[in-house]
Amino acid sequence: MKIFNHIINQARNDPKTIVLAEGDDIRVIEAAVRATEDAIASCVLVGSRESIEQQAADAGLKLDHIRIEDPETSEQLPDYAHRLFELRKKKGLTKELAWQLVQDPLHFADLMLAAGEADGSIAGARYTTGDRVRSALRIIGAAPGFNTVSSFMLMIFESEHHNPKQAMIFSECALVIDPSAEQLAEIAIASTASARQFIDAEPRVAMLSFSTNGSAEHPFVDKVREATDLVRAQQPDLAIDGEIQLDAALVASVAERKMSDSRTRGNANVLIFPDLNAANIGYKIAQRLGGATAIGPIMQGLNKPANDLSRGCSADDVYNLIALTSVQAQS
Repeated sequence: MKIFNHIINQARNDPKTIVLAEGDDIRVIEAAVRATEDAIASCVLVGSRESIEQQAADAGLKLDHIRIEDPETSEQLPDYAHRLFELRKKKGLTKELAWQLVQDPLHFADLMLAAGEADGSIAGARYTTGDRVRSALRIIGAAPGFNTVSSFMLMIFESEHHNPKQAMIFSECALVIDPSAEQLAEIAIASTASARQFIDAEPRVAMLSFSTNGSAEHPFVDKVREATDLVRAQQPDLAIDGEIQLDAALVASVAERKMSDSRTRGNANVLIFPDLNAANIGYKIAQRLGGATAIGPIMQGLNKPANDLSRGCSADDVYNLIALTSVQAQS
């Protein structure tokens, strides 16, 4: 992916330490070795040292310069158990349960991140999205100023039939099912910041709806319109349109007819969908019928980068997410 090379180069300019919770999964091991060789990140594999070393040897992979942390034998267990207890004791967590949880690779990896031993964490090759998100929220927490943790898909359009060839942000595709206007505004603001990290262009944001500029009246439309106003109040210089239909967001001639005062002028590169139904369907249509490459979901709005893999991921998917997480951590 030529467009993705921009992100690889960003990661290589300032490689960060990324901890991978499923370190004894061969896909994760392969990706960590490649990421280390390509100098896009320093990788920490969490899991059974014996299993990790055996799988690497069987695959002919060298683990030079890759740190391995076995949660069951780590010297950090007492410190991490105390840290987790202090974080969650008001929620009823006991010291005994904290000691048990810290030996779970996912909790251990996120505690490494919280303790400053890593700059970003990745899980999801075996853990469910629910488990991954719960651990991140409990241990990492939301970033200052954010009440909503959301996600985005990095969509890459660079096949022969794509015009223009570009990267886009689609949000929110995984976590928030039916956001309120306030949540939708937070998602748009977070996605704008993500676009500035990952897209080599100034963000142009479209708040999508089945209505453009008052062409329809409905509470669904009101929500998008209110969210747009909230974003504009916080970022008055941002190129943002809403509410706007997809064709007006992406086609200049349609934008001119439907919204003559459009700020994106039919050239949006950040698409904010009104709910999870629309977002999930939208990115999968672009991927499966449109031939786009979909990378993610990538979480945003957290204190530190903690990202999720699909359980059907490939080693390439893990490698790509290492690069993205490393770039996120640079900010």
